[in-house]
Amino acid sequence: MSDGHDGDRYDGYDGGEYGRDGRGDAAPGQERTFAALPPAHGHGFARSWWGQAWLKALEDTALDGRQLKKGRRFAREGRVGAVSVRPGRITAVVRDGDSSTYRSDVLLQELSEADWERFLGMTVERAGHIAALLDREMPPHLVEDAAAAGVELLPGIGDLDPECTCEAWDHCPHTAALCYQVARLLDQDPFVLLLMRGRGERRLLDELQVRIAARAEGHAPAGPDGSEAVAARADDRGIRADEAFAARDILPPLPEPPPLPAEPGPAPSLETETEPQAGVDPAALEMLATDGAERAHRMLAEALSPGHEKQSASTALTPRQDAVRLAAEARPEPWVTKRLAAGSGRRGAELDAAVRAWRYGGVAALTVLEEEWTPDPEHLARARARLAEAWEEGERPRLRAAGNRWTAVDSGVQLRYGRDGRWWPYRKESGRWVPAGPADDDPAAALGASGVPED
Repeated sequence: MSDGHDGDRYDGYDGGEYGRDGRGDAAPGQERTFAALPPAHGHGFARSWWGQAWLKALEDTALDGRQLKKGRRFAREGRVGAVSVRPGRITAVVRDGDSSTYRSDVLLQELSEADWERFLGMTVERAGHIAALLDREMPPHLVEDAAAAGVELLPGIGDLDPECTCEAWDHCPHTAALCYQVARLLDQDPFVLLLMRGRGERRLLDELQVRIAARAEGHAPAGPDGSEAVAARADDRGIRADEAFAARDILPPLPEPPPLPAEPGPAPSLETETEPQAGVDPAALEMLATDGAERAHRMLAEALSPGHEKQSASTALTPRQDAVRLAAEARPEPWVTKRLAAGSGRRGAELDAAVRAWRYGGVAALTVLEEEWTPDPEHLARARARLAEAWEEGERPRLRAAGNRWTAVDSGVQLRYGRDGRWWPYRKESGRWVPAGPADDDPAAALGASGVPED
């Protein structure tokens, strides 16, 4: 099989020539152009599950894995220009290894009007779906409910149809690079996928708001055939809480939150003439009070920061985990650190390693340090696939696997595979494996972060 991109070079595409059917301008609001993204060295192309589903459709469709690997490298090196997204089509100019440029398109079937009516009707019945979309999320149950209504949102095998001026008949490196780049856009905004399926964000939200308002008034908007698209339901007692929440964008805004204090409040002084009870250490209590004030100030700052509503709620720490957090963040006196080590059931060196892990990645990093587990066949297959694609042929270091840990045979470094699919680098110091850097989706990048040459 040929390299797949021996056709004509392409110059001059500005992102605005082709419309919905490839022959005219797209309707207002039905085309978005995204500036070229920077290189993605050491990072995966899709962190969200829907972005990974997009790449799975690409990788299951393409017949030549070599072209995909080359396209992935093009995208990683930043060779994909501005990406234009419109119903049924994505387009970009991709720069080849010799600086030739090719116009690449990937086509995806638009949903029919009947499909959109079913999707809108299903979505407006479930306030959580609207809330998720507005938070730039695409939860699995939204996709599952849409599929149950006969609407397939995510592409499947064969749904991503490539077109490129290199004249390849299958996915070439240029269309593959475009798909990998679009996976990064999908991570940030699932409305990109909905636009490809035929509805821009503003139009979709407007249609949802019409249906929300109609439900609140006890009747439904007319569908294409003149019938009501949503069943009428009157309620003299008012509007359901979930419906009011879903309609929040058409309600008056809430008042501005109070300003953030410039700094945490001071901890109370415990220096009194009264002797403390046995086992109570005033200095340790003052440290805990100072830490509590700083945490409260930080949590308030996060709550008032833009986009905080999109973050998932953090889980409560166990006493053993909180001891590590205190040692890492409060930086207590050595005698307090010894008490934290003893209270959490760790020796001094163990607490030192735990503190280092915490500073690299909090609870997730601490769990990887202290938990050894055996991946099930599905996790193991996914991990081996990521290892196989991380290095070019002949460049991968020799790794010895044991459970979720891969140790480099020729150097004192190790990769640990977390349950979330990320890779954590470790380095051997004084006969003990210690964390050496933050997690990465790319095992090669994680191994490089260990500070020891890969080979």
